[in-house]
Amino acid sequence: MDHSECIFCKIARGEIPCAKIYETQNILSFLDISPSAPGHALIIPKAHFPTVLEVDPALGPDLITAFGKVGRAVMAATGATGMNVMLNCNESAGQVVFHTHWHVIPRIEGDGLRLWPGGKYDSMQEMSALAEKIRALVA
Repeated sequence: MDHSECIFCKIARGEIPCAKIYETQNILSFLDISPSAPGHALIIPKAHFPTVLEVDPALGPDLITAFGKVGRAVMAATGATGMNVMLNCNESAGQVVFHTHWHVIPRIEGDGLRLWPGGKYDSMQEMSALAEKIRALVA
């Protein structure tokens, strides 16, 4: 898709309104229009990166700062005792808008929101073999 038509690019450019909660030269945060919990916020780079795999690493400090500031504020405003910071990368992982964005979801003990059931490896050898394969590809 031409990123001029990207909904998050339009929000970052001010062409579509949002419930803005934090903004810097490179980062924008606003409330999710379809929240998992009240206070569910999104954090986006203003520049268009379809997935996290393309994000400029130089944005790392700006993103970490935003996670801290937005996360603390969302928790305080909602009375949350915790939060999830999540990102979906590609369609098979649930990414719907192809402009990298992180979800900041406030959590309260017993809120009933389930993120995933945990799995397990059949053996330590299976886990170690997969770790070795991934390690080789990272290098």
